[in-house]
Amino acid sequence: MKALFIGGTGTISSAIVRRLSKDSSWEVWLINRGNRADTVPGNIHQIVCDINDEEAVLKAVGNMKFDCVGEFIGFTPDQVERDYRLFKDKTRQYIYISSASAYNKPAANYVITEGTSLANPYWEYSRNKIACEEYLMERYREDGFPVTIVRPSHTYDERSIPLGVHGKNGSWQVIKRMMEGRPIIIHGDGESLWHLTFNEDFAVGYTALMGNRHAIGEAFQITGDEVLTWNQIYQTIADALGVELNAYHVSSDFLAACGPEYDFEGSLTGDKAVSVVFDNSKIKRLAPELKTTVPLHKGVRIALEYILNHKECMREDPEFDRWCDKIIENLENAKASV
Repeated sequence: MKALFIGGTGTISSAIVRRLSKDSSWEVWLINRGNRADTVPGNIHQIVCDINDEEAVLKAVGNMKFDCVGEFIGFTPDQVERDYRLFKDKTRQYIYISSASAYNKPAANYVITEGTSLANPYWEYSRNKIACEEYLMERYREDGFPVTIVRPSHTYDERSIPLGVHGKNGSWQVIKRMMEGRPIIIHGDGESLWHLTFNEDFAVGYTALMGNRHAIGEAFQITGDEVLTWNQIYQTIADALGVELNAYHVSSDFLAACGPEYDFEGSLTGDKAVSVVFDNSKIKRLAPELKTTVPLHKGVRIALEYILNHKECMREDPEFDRWCDKIIENLENAKASV
């Protein structure tokens, strides 16, 4: 069988590519700009091309047809419309990576299934994902386009640790603050429930959908089974670092109002501040082997070992650092003035 992935070197897709590189039943092609070619296994084929250059893509793909085309970097409707034009006659299945943040916030029930309504008034990213899903399902209903929707939640890999509050340069500045014993901002009271998924576990569910006729015209959420509070998540990170956690809890609404440059209204109010428990029974019917093999206490240690040995992962963020200190200082002053 033959697969083409648009992207293929990101947090989610890289684990899928590595898994398939060990599966002789799949011939895998990637189409991307080649920026991380050194991370791609040697038996994976690469097409270095800008996916937005449709003429160049068609020329590069030629007469090839695929059992599966996977879109990992489609964020807006015009991008999936482009994919439809390119691959409507070239694939038996098109798998679109959407987002669990598309589910209604707050949901009527904290237990989330694929039938939970889609609506997120807080985050444009999520609304665009919803629009992409709607377009693709319309193409399925009206034209028979063989689409499968996948909704990941918070998936991470060895290059970063999962956080609720961080700056534009990722997780390093929070790790650094922890190691220095400085206060760490945790949104809300830290007791909302959350799922975290290591990318290798996610890949088990995704690859089970590839070429599977039962997946056509359907949506699946793929998350780990482990459910933790944010306090537990941050404490697990501190334990892995061998330091005391100096937690400082701040209302998500306050963070969103004071940090518009970090889009906390979207990422917190529209996502991480809401308790969710994902019911993965649907994906497990097609992927019975799917389970959490890398729980957070192991995943965090894998990530920290990698980060602390790769300088390119230690991206300083002095602007975010000052912002954290300013938030904490002003709240402490407000407490003292009451």
